[in-house]
Amino acid sequence: MADVMVLVVLLAAGVVALRLLADLRTVPRGACRDGSPTVSVVIPARDEEATLPALLASLQRLGAPAIEVVVVDDGSRDATAAVALAAGATVLPATTPPPGWTGKAWACHLGAETTSGDLLLFLDADTVLEPDALDGLLRLHERHGGLVSVQPFHAVVRPYEQLSSYFNVMALLASGAFTRRPAARPMAFGPCLLTSRVDYERAGGHAAVRGEILDDVQLAAAYDRAGLPVLCAVGGDAIRMRSYPGGLRQLADGWTKNFASGASAAAPGPTLGAVLWISAHHAVAVGALLALVEAVTGWGASLMVGDPWVWVAAWVAVAAQLRWILRRTGAFRWWTWALFPVCLLAFDVIFGWSAVHTVGRRSVRWRGRTVDLRASSSSAASSESAGPSGEAA
Repeated sequence: MADVMVLVVLLAAGVVALRLLADLRTVPRGACRDGSPTVSVVIPARDEEATLPALLASLQRLGAPAIEVVVVDDGSRDATAAVALAAGATVLPATTPPPGWTGKAWACHLGAETTSGDLLLFLDADTVLEPDALDGLLRLHERHGGLVSVQPFHAVVRPYEQLSSYFNVMALLASGAFTRRPAARPMAFGPCLLTSRVDYERAGGHAAVRGEILDDVQLAAAYDRAGLPVLCAVGGDAIRMRSYPGGLRQLADGWTKNFASGASAAAPGPTLGAVLWISAHHAVAVGALLALVEAVTGWGASLMVGDPWVWVAAWVAVAAQLRWILRRTGAFRWWTWALFPVCLLAFDVIFGWSAVHTVGRRSVRWRGRTVDLRASSSSAASSESAGPSGEAA
């Protein structure tokens, strides 16, 4: 009976993951077309001298060139502005954010106000686009309108960066953006956002999410309140990113900033499905390791539930599905799925630390700034009573 229960739970978790990713669409590829609307690229950048050159070089290679590229220098302490100027971008120094604004939201707001294109493409400085990526984004926007959001393919280089694997997968699962039916709460991914200027202003723009630590998630909510659609895709071969090249501390700080807050903002159904999926991975990790300890030392038989071979089979099945998902989200190495408890432990530690800061201390550190989440909550409350312009009605 124990073996049957284990298999049923694991099967249910696997099916849930498949349903949550049933429509895992990618940015389409293809030749660029004539007559595309004008596009203004806005890049909020703080201390990005190492990452900007690759992005700006990729924008110069676009088959459908943007009308303008504006880098908003958000108080950088390095050569971000010089690097952007050398690459031919327009550099807009960001003023000190007004009270109640986060640095990134203020930078995006300034960039949008300065540009003149029909469409606005907001890009994080660590993204890189293939020559036909913009055309793919334009096709998605032409079909669906509203806000088009892309989670880029995660370029993973150094060993510590592999520890992002579960965070990438959980972000896709809990978003609910890739099911056959739209989630109750639309989500968006911040690295790549495309919208028409008209829709951006109708949703209230970044003024509607000025105090939010997760401005991308709340921007999707603003579009939804304005009656505008939100479409998500993954980057595939067209758009990629390398999020945390600065070391393990940068990776931990980045996911600490994002993850517990993101979990609380996601729709309940997809969130519960994602929790079931990762809980099954915890169960398999513990069960299989106990089976291994018992086989090697003879100790732990009283702790075992089910036949050891059931746990071995479960390990293989879990690793196989994780491999299938990871191959679509990033360039993760074989051990991230074959030895999945290693990355699972990293997920647990960083998620716990994120919860301490976001739920307990109500503040996080990022890019040398302390972000007060209590101010973010106040901003969220005020935006719920705001009109379409994002100002209080």
